[in-house]
Amino acid sequence: MLVKEYRICMPLTTEEYRVGQLYTISKHSHQESEKGEGVEVVKNEPHEDPVHGPGQFTEKRVHLSSGVSLGVGIPGSGVSLGVDVPGSGVPREPADSHSLQCSFLPKFSIYIETKYEDNCGDSENIFHSDKILGDHEVSFLDIAFDEIPERYYRSLEDPRFFSSAKTGRGPLREGWRQHTKPIMCSYKLVSVKFEVWGLQTRVEQFVHKVIRDILLIGHRQAFAWVDEWCGMTMEEVRRYEQETQEATNELIGLVAPAISVSEVGQPTATHSAPSSAPSTPLSDEAPEFLAPPKTRPRKKSAPETLTLPALRERAGAE
Repeated sequence: MLVKEYRICMPLTTEEYRVGQLYTISKHSHQESEKGEGVEVVKNEPHEDPVHGPGQFTEKRVHLSSGVSLGVGIPGSGVSLGVDVPGSGVPREPADSHSLQCSFLPKFSIYIETKYEDNCGDSENIFHSDKILGDHEVSFLDIAFDEIPERYYRSLEDPRFFSSAKTGRGPLREGWRQHTKPIMCSYKLVSVKFEVWGLQTRVEQFVHKVIRDILLIGHRQAFAWVDEWCGMTMEEVRRYEQETQEATNELIGLVAPAISVSEVGQPTATHSAPSSAPSTPLSDEAPEFLAPPKTRPRKKSAPETLTLPALRERAGAE
C-alpha cells in the first residue's frame, strides 16, 4: 500500500470551498457526459454517519462506451470520488471518502481521508490515524504553478491569469499562499492498494499520479468558476446539483451497460503473494490497461453546460 498526503490551498474560506466543490463536480460531470456514456446519479440524499456525522449519501452508476471510469458515492462525505482510466475523458476530482473498492478489480482499493482548515497548509500531524504505518510523503499542490497534462489545460481556467469579477481575487502570483487572504487548505490522506504480485508498486505509483492530476484540475476549475457559484447557499447548490444530475441522466440516455462501485469496509493489510503465484514480467511501461489515455479529439459541438437559471427555466417550461 502506498500512502501520500496532499495539501491543496485555495483563495477561499472553508464555507465557500464546500459550496464551490459541489458546484464544480456537478458542472464538470455534466460537461463530460454524452449519449450512452457518463455518470448516472441513482441516489443523492442526506445521511447520518455514526462516525463522521451528518452528510450526503450519493450512489452513482458509471455507463461505459469508449472507455472505463470508476465512480462511487460515499455516506457522510457530501461528494463523490472519480478516478478515470483510459478513454473516459477529463478527470473528476476526488473528495472526502471512506474505503472504496471496485467490484471488477477486487484487489484494488483507494482510501481517502480529507480535512479542511482555514490556513495555508501548515498544520502538522493533522491526521492521527492508525492506518498510517511509518512516515508518509507530504506533497503541496499549487493550483497556479504546478504543471498539469497539456491536454487538460485551458487558459480561462489558469489561476495565473484569472481574475474574479465578484470577489476581486486573482490572478495568483508566485508565493501567493503566504500573502493571500482568505486562504484555506484541503488536506487529503490518500492510500492506494493494488494487491497483484509483480504489478503492485508500479500500479500504485501510477494511480497516485492520476489522483494528483485530478486534484489539481478540479481545484483550478473550482477557483476559475468562482463567479458562477459565489453567493450560492448550500440549499441552492444542492438544488443546482439535483437539477444538473437530472439533466445529465437524460443526456446519458441510460442505454449502455453499467458498472456499479460500492462502499466497503477498510481493506485489510497487504499480504505477500502466495508461492504459487505466476511470474509476471516487469517492464518500464505501465500496464496497457493503465497507460495514460490518448488524446481524444473534442466533438465539434461540446456538451451543453446548463446553468442554474437555465435549468430552472427548463423545469418551469415542462
